[in-house]
Amino acid sequence: MNKNDNTFILNLGGSLIVPDEVDAEMLANFRALIIRQIEESSQKFVIITGGGRTARRYQNAAAQIIPEIPDEDKDWLGIHATRMNAQLLRTIFRDYCFPKINTNPHDLEDFYQSKDPVMIAAGWKPGFSTDYDTVLLAKYLGIKKIINLSNISYIYDKDPNKFSDAQKMDEMGWKDFRQMCGDEWTPGMNTPFDPVAAEYADTEDLEVVTMNGSNLENLERYLKGDKFEGSVIRNG
Repeated sequence: MNKNDNTFILNLGGSLIVPDEVDAEMLANFRALIIRQIEESSQKFVIITGGGRTARRYQNAAAQIIPEIPDEDKDWLGIHATRMNAQLLRTIFRDYCFPKINTNPHDLEDFYQSKDPVMIAAGWKPGFSTDYDTVLLAKYLGIKKIINLSNISYIYDKDPNKFSDAQKMDEMGWKDFRQMCGDEWTPGMNTPFDPVAAEYADTEDLEVVTMNGSNLENLERYLKGDKFEGSVIRNG
């Protein structure tokens, strides 16, 4: 996969893939959109899958049985959930993607040589989420913009489920985002972007766009360079 401006890196939240059970309809529409962009605009895609509710369900179950379970073990449960989701994505994109799922963002030599327009990636190791893997892949592949597909349309200045006066943020800087979300990662953490990943993205001067992954028409507008709905985090 050659590094160029026509390559997009997508962080696909696990709760979009498996909100309760596998959302085959959403995945079919997502697949159709990506293939359309490949064939009509010669775009390439790196797609990293999250663990979402599947990961948290396993983590919660383990914690109920062994309350003192170490964070490293909880992280491994989450990592394997991301890899199961990645295997599903690799399967549905089998005619377009590199056959090997990337589970180490430092190991990209084979992908550099690939002409396949899609690369699927999953969790790497304990200590952070797939958000961090995403920013590492972005750095090594020379991609400056990350599309963070989640189950929210915007980032808010505070939890809109708890505060009626919460304001959506069309744009914000990394400094403000990091002050809002903190600096530490805990397994199963539910935040718009992993704090450890946010620090790295800030350092590397990356741009992250958070949008609702269920709204594929909105994603298509972004990929075509049109006006879209979502929150942009960047420096300057």
